[in-house]
Amino acid sequence: MADSGHSISVTFPSFHSGGKEHTIRTGCGSVSVTVCGDQEKPPLITYPDLALNHMSCFQGLFVSPESASLLLHNFCIYHINPPGHELGAASIGIDDPVPSIEDLCDQILVVLNYFRLGSVMCMGAMAGAYILTLFSIKYGERVTGLILISPICKAPSWTERFYNKLTSKTLYYYGICDLVKELLIHRYFSKEVCGNPEVPESDMVVACRKLLDKRDSINVWRYLQAIDSRRDITEELKSLECKTIIFVGDSSPFHDEALQIAEKLGTNCSALVEVHACGSMVTQEQPHAMLIPLENFLKGFGLYRPCRYSNSPRSPLGPSSIDPELLYPEKMGLKLRPIKLRVSPQPRAHKN
Repeated sequence: MADSGHSISVTFPSFHSGGKEHTIRTGCGSVSVTVCGDQEKPPLITYPDLALNHMSCFQGLFVSPESASLLLHNFCIYHINPPGHELGAASIGIDDPVPSIEDLCDQILVVLNYFRLGSVMCMGAMAGAYILTLFSIKYGERVTGLILISPICKAPSWTERFYNKLTSKTLYYYGICDLVKELLIHRYFSKEVCGNPEVPESDMVVACRKLLDKRDSINVWRYLQAIDSRRDITEELKSLECKTIIFVGDSSPFHDEALQIAEKLGTNCSALVEVHACGSMVTQEQPHAMLIPLENFLKGFGLYRPCRYSNSPRSPLGPSSIDPELLYPEKMGLKLRPIKLRVSPQPRAHKN
């Protein structure tokens, strides 16, 4: 089935990025890449989670004026969609070989070579974060830095394998039914926005359900097969040399793995930002909580926002709540807990 941009509403407003879509043939199928911005600028590539594309996974971050100014001012964005997850994608043939997680990783190298890109900044969410981390391990010279949202690094646990098996069989035989949507929604979002018998779901979750209705079930099934076959890369994280910033919601099912990744990477090359009352998809649920840490992470690479956006009152995290120096590379590793919609009052200094 096709995924129509007209299904995006409420929290996910239309994303008019002026991007151009490219279809690139690789040794394990075609991959769609949407390019946004000036290709003379440094490249940033994105990779989304299961059943998502670049719009449904990253749009909340990119439609924020402050975040968009930071990212689009400094980068040309190359949104890589998993096979069959782009807008208007047809169902991939059931007899076509299912790519492995290594195949998806190697597709990224083909994309970079196609556009003649050297070293790139990488942004990935959940399964997409795993794929980009694996890419960084295999092809470290092609990665400038990593921006990871609720990343994973281990092979699936027994519990995850059970849910993956349940999701896989249901997808294959019944498509994206209510059960599959429920499993995916709780993978993405916190209970605060998922609702309960007394409180309705947030508009964000309602919009996401509509997007999932448009997704092709066989294409999602194929991505899930790749994710379920992933290996543990925990020990290989020590070989990473690029600077990394990790965002994770404290309600994310991948919270513990994100903490473990930060621990393995060490304080000299990684920063961890834990977002209070948030699920896995920080980019959609609390994108403003990413702004100041992301801005200061990029300062370590000599990248800045245009001056007219400095000290913007629209971000809940201002200079008064987070010292801009906290996420400079030499001081990385500090755990921050940004809070949506309010800033905790700063304690007064005691005079002697």
